[in-house]
Amino acid sequence: MYKIPIFLIYLIFCAGALGEGMMLQRPSADSSGPGFTPLVVVELASDTKEEAIAWLLSRIRDQQHNGGAELLVEQLGPGVEGQEKENPNMFVVGASWQRLLSGAEDVGLFKEFSDGSMRGFTCANKHNFKDFKGDGDDFLSMAECQYIIKHELDTLRAKDETHVPGYTQVKLYPGKSIIRRLQSKGILIQFFPLHEKEELKRLSFSWYKKMKLSFQPLDDIRHYYGEGQALYFGFLEYFTIALVPMALIGVPYYLFDWEDYDKYVVFAVFNLIWCTVILELWKRCSASLAYSWGTLSRKKAFEEPRPGFHGVLGFNPVTGREEPLYPNAKRQLRIYLVSLPFVLLCLYLSLYVMMIYFQMEGWALSVYDEEPTFWTGILLFIPSIIYAVVIEIMNLIYRYAAEFLTEWENHRLESSYQNHLVLKVLVFNFFNCFASLFYIAFVMQDMVLLRQSLATLLITSQILNQFMEAFLPYWLQRRRNKKMIHKVRKRRTLEDKELPLAEQVRLEAEMSTYLVGAHRTCTLIQFHDREVQFIQYMRQMSIRSPFVCVYRSICLSGLSLSQGTFDDYLELFLLFGYVSLFSCVYPLAAVLVVLNNVTEVYSDAFKMCHVFKRPFSDPAANIGVWQLAFEAMSVIAVVTNFALIGMSPQVKAYFPESETQLILWTVAIEHGLLAFKFILTFLIPDVPKHIQIKLAHLEFESLEALKKKKMLEASELTKMVQ
Repeated sequence: MYKIPIFLIYLIFCAGALGEGMMLQRPSADSSGPGFTPLVVVELASDTKEEAIAWLLSRIRDQQHNGGAELLVEQLGPGVEGQEKENPNMFVVGASWQRLLSGAEDVGLFKEFSDGSMRGFTCANKHNFKDFKGDGDDFLSMAECQYIIKHELDTLRAKDETHVPGYTQVKLYPGKSIIRRLQSKGILIQFFPLHEKEELKRLSFSWYKKMKLSFQPLDDIRHYYGEGQALYFGFLEYFTIALVPMALIGVPYYLFDWEDYDKYVVFAVFNLIWCTVILELWKRCSASLAYSWGTLSRKKAFEEPRPGFHGVLGFNPVTGREEPLYPNAKRQLRIYLVSLPFVLLCLYLSLYVMMIYFQMEGWALSVYDEEPTFWTGILLFIPSIIYAVVIEIMNLIYRYAAEFLTEWENHRLESSYQNHLVLKVLVFNFFNCFASLFYIAFVMQDMVLLRQSLATLLITSQILNQFMEAFLPYWLQRRRNKKMIHKVRKRRTLEDKELPLAEQVRLEAEMSTYLVGAHRTCTLIQFHDREVQFIQYMRQMSIRSPFVCVYRSICLSGLSLSQGTFDDYLELFLLFGYVSLFSCVYPLAAVLVVLNNVTEVYSDAFKMCHVFKRPFSDPAANIGVWQLAFEAMSVIAVVTNFALIGMSPQVKAYFPESETQLILWTVAIEHGLLAFKFILTFLIPDVPKHIQIKLAHLEFESLEALKKKKMLEASELTKMVQ
């Protein structure tokens, strides 16, 4: 998530009018907009053929029993000035309340029952749910309605069409997702949910406009953005609070024990306990949040193939549907013969750059030893600063390469794609960021240099992130939207009324365009419009090279990746590593991370409310694969801190004659603590007891209801026979 420094946040507040013209509110009854509440915007390419548009709209409007989505859709009118360059192929999508309620049952939405438990919503029992009143007009939040619309669009499938009308080269077959096909071919540019202005104002006020230390309104965030985003902000808040004890211990440790680098044993022991306990407690906290939001026991729908997945047409043995098939053996060959050697080559290059850094460090030390002055003292920090910058650049380049390779591996499922991408990125980022620290700690065994390198890497990386994630995007946004904002302010001043629906939708889409993409920098962001034009050109020219196919899939699948929290969790993962691995030699690391996280809460909140497109709700029950990543880091932290303890003079004093005994005792105690850590995992249940009881009771009631239904059917059958 992009961050803004504290002082920049105050400047943004002073110029707060920027966000006022961006958000969409529900149209009034007398507006010239559609006769329904617009929930989602669908944007097709400006050169899309009329027959393809008519066919897609008919499929969206058609009844469910005919294979349609049974949704409401209308074309968006021209903007304020009706400029020729505006894309005419923008449509707003909505649905009737009865359709949304049936959709809530289809997606397995959990809502609070009259007895206080969380149960799957069914139209048959709708009046037994707590907040269902009248016709249920306010029963579903706007985020839930938009998620239902997205689900219905995603599951819109081809029937007997062989190709998209007007595009003979865009093949279709029964069961193929229409939206995914159009998106992968560049016909569908994007579809996104709309903001709701009044609700967003209330959320903004309770979330970040109150400049005080308080808990985040996680329930409100979940209500507006969905469970996935709320869990990220919940984890960010939990991680920050968990760091406070370490920061409080680190400050006096820094003040009174700074010059004695060998006395870090106490802090290392605290590190061991801290990183072992906090992740186990987070599981319980996460389970409590997920249960209260109704996602803990929710069953995931059967995963469909990714938009970028390709292969020979065949039949899925599970669903019986016709879809592309790709040999798993061929995918494994790509992984082990291409991707794995490439990752190893990148790790070698990272190691080579690290050795150059140490040569620079040695040169700086020799200059300082020859002439110890103020400027040569400053020179000691230059190699670490340069190395930190190089690390960020290498991480960025590798990220693009990892996405390209993972796309080329042709994974069928989105979850498999994400797991392989996360693994590649985590391995390289871990090695690239921490290899030099391990080398200094355990090969050079220089605690003074370790402390200096850790401090320089941590501070420099945070400064770079502040620039790349706050100043540069903010400047690009201001530069890109200056004319649009001036036009909006002028119209509102002259007419003193809200903008028409068409202008609000176009403004929201334009102001968020440069943020599309899952990357942390603005390289892809700046040229997104050109990328879309390039993809459309390749489609028109029928260019089908493997590079173009992979490039197109990355760019278009990036539209959905932008709504994820990949980079946010990656940043927290690296900060967790800096704190848990080596903070015993630099106690202020926890303090810096706490300040960073507090800043990030406010900057992320502002960007979510006033810069990003509104993401679709993600009904997540936990933080997913990142939980495993943090737990793996905690295991490495146990080993690292015990090794540091074994190297300390205080511990070596107990084994003056035999270094072998020292190593054996250190390894034995470290294995014992690892065993205790895994035992603790079983002793502390992931789900609190009272929630386990509620889930078991709900399952029991479901089984009893199923028994009664079968008995009733059996009795009716007996009566018919008699």
